[in-house]
Amino acid sequence: MNTELITRHGNLEGTKDKLVKDLRTVVDDADYLLQEVANSTAEEFAAARTRIGVKLTEARSRLDEARTAVTDRARCTADATHEYMVNNPWKVVGLAAVIGLTIGVLASRR
Repeated sequence: MNTELITRHGNLEGTKDKLVKDLRTVVDDADYLLQEVANSTAEEFAAARTRIGVKLTEARSRLDEARTAVTDRARCTADATHEYMVNNPWKVVGLAAVIGLTIGVLASRR
């Protein structure tokens, strides 16, 4: 399961990089097209609007892929945590007690 998390993390990083690149491309294209549209005809404006629409659709698709990747990773992490808690309940209780004790000691010093 640990290898699966590492593999999914690598996929998530790749998806994030693609998403950032696509969003930058959309912003750059939109900026360029807005400059071009300022002195263009209605037909050129319609073509520019279509190109921006296509780029936005691609960016939305990448955002959806990134959301899916993050959701899958969170679900996998939650499953691994649940599995650990079920297999090691006393370790979890002990860790929670140590954390609570540490917070209590630190809070009482103030």
